[in-house]
Amino acid sequence: MKIDREIKDLSSIFRENGFSLYLVGGAVRDFLLGKENNDYDFTTDAEPLDVKKMFRRTIDTGIKHGTVTVLFRGNQYEITTFRTEGDYKDSRHPDEVRFVKSLEEDLSRRDFTINAFAASLPDGEIIDLHDGRKDLKKHVIRAIGDPEKRFSEDALRMMRACRFSSQLDFDIEENTLKAMTDHAHSISAVSEERIKEELWRLIDGENPIKGLEAMRRTGIMDEILPELSATYGFEQGGMHQESLYEHLLLSLESARKHQYPLTVKLAALFHDIGKTETREKGEDREYTFYSHDAASAKMTDKIFRRLKTSNEERENVVHLIKNHMFSYTPDWTDSAVRRFITRIGIENINNLFFLRVCDAEATIGHRFSPDNLLAFSERINNELEKNNALTMKDIKINGRRLTELGIKPGPMMGEILKELLDEVIEAPSLNNEEYLEKEALRLSRCLEQ
Repeated sequence: MKIDREIKDLSSIFRENGFSLYLVGGAVRDFLLGKENNDYDFTTDAEPLDVKKMFRRTIDTGIKHGTVTVLFRGNQYEITTFRTEGDYKDSRHPDEVRFVKSLEEDLSRRDFTINAFAASLPDGEIIDLHDGRKDLKKHVIRAIGDPEKRFSEDALRMMRACRFSSQLDFDIEENTLKAMTDHAHSISAVSEERIKEELWRLIDGENPIKGLEAMRRTGIMDEILPELSATYGFEQGGMHQESLYEHLLLSLESARKHQYPLTVKLAALFHDIGKTETREKGEDREYTFYSHDAASAKMTDKIFRRLKTSNEERENVVHLIKNHMFSYTPDWTDSAVRRFITRIGIENINNLFFLRVCDAEATIGHRFSPDNLLAFSERINNELEKNNALTMKDIKINGRRLTELGIKPGPMMGEILKELLDEVIEAPSLNNEEYLEKEALRLSRCLEQ
């Protein structure tokens, strides 16, 4: 493996002090796969205090578990001492960590054969003690040693298997898959944050359908995403030849194919999930799903809160899902187009259109034509070019001026500003200070009565 000069120099400091340094894990695996990976992890026979003595600047990243971050020539390198781990009574944390002097012992505690490579430094010779190269050639994810033991040690490894299946487009080996099925219930012991991180990387992977199917087949999906699991085999009828589960996965595949951002991929996977709660038989004996967009948004909000996503990410995805059933027709007035822009937000329109593409392309038997979206997009661009008021900051009056006019800050002021924005969206010529001041005073008198 080709080793950068800086890393060679780093390793020389270890050698000068009588220790060894190895590059391990994903960087070595990806080198063998011909993929670029600059996320380096290192392991050494030097204990944490030895590492700290060798370098002037270090950070105690996880010193109890043997990890020290070394600041070297402007970069940060995480270096972990060879170690073995005791029992995992909670399927999350080892009861004890014991430092060892053997690389073989250290590699044997890792999760999968394809992640148990090491490259000695500085020469870059690759060490493969668990036939990882064979599994790379077979495109297989296989647990090291006894898979039952690996997953009882750390239940998150099951999600990592699903994530690698998506990222690498690999299959999970039969015994490993069986052990995941046997231990699926223990995934609930893992923190939501760790699960979310693996799940999002799976969804953003090369073959997310493969990763999600591994979750479903093993029962992990029942534990983590029961709402998505409930869509499996759920009939939609009407124009949909595919089940709801198939439709959601095909929507995600469309987003992957088009290389849409993760926000769109997430919205595509969950956009119709509320159909399981809104399905009814219509008069013509076909299913109806009234307000499924609102139900889907509500369910997605609940899922994202459970997984402890950021507020911004949750709000962006929920907003797309809530509005994905918009129905543009050429007879819309210019003011209707402006109201749409204001409601959706200029920054969200492209993603909403991307979601519409995914939804349409995932409907088997439906021939999607982008003409209507293109026409709508052109009208939106025309309105944006006019520089009319579309947001609160665009109207030619603000809260400070309303205060000067005698209107007190508070809910009523917010209501007045919203009403003024609605008026200038409908009639852009009204966006002038003289009219807005008079109208604000009139509205305040009406609201005070």
